[in-house]
Amino acid sequence: MVKLVWLIIVLVGVAFAQNDRGSARINKEVRHELLMLPYLDVFDNLAYRIDGDNVTLVGQVTRPTLKTDAEKAVRSIEGVGRVDNQIEVLPLSPTDERLRRSLYRAIYGYGPLGRYELPVIKPIRIIVKNGNVTLEGVVDNEADKNMAYIRARGVHGAFSVANNLRVGE
Repeated sequence: MVKLVWLIIVLVGVAFAQNDRGSARINKEVRHELLMLPYLDVFDNLAYRIDGDNVTLVGQVTRPTLKTDAEKAVRSIEGVGRVDNQIEVLPLSPTDERLRRSLYRAIYGYGPLGRYELPVIKPIRIIVKNGNVTLEGVVDNEADKNMAYIRARGVHGAFSVANNLRVGE
């Protein structure tokens, strides 16, 4: 009887370990596929949640095709059962587009923050919706987080600025 209980515990442990490896693989592949989308830029923010074989896509994008491309890319990953695409397509607005460009120059053109401009995938994401700005992404330290926020607050035309930047990851 004791041997049977031990065997069941070992088999359950192996099943959980395999499931964790499967989830880790899916997580890695989803991240890779989203980062490889050709039109993903600094004004888009994509994120996801994985629950078993279900993937939920969230975030904001400036192009409707990016929303559908993200779903197609994730759906094609082996082991993904269902994709719930909750990505928001930001409204077209010449005012928001001008504001995005001004914010980009204010943040990435500022000397101390200029190093964040080097990677192809920019770590500070600038999301603009109806004049309201949200900063998303990851920076190296609290000073850079505050500096990006101050630079964004100084841009004319921004009604509000939410600083959702995270420090180091």
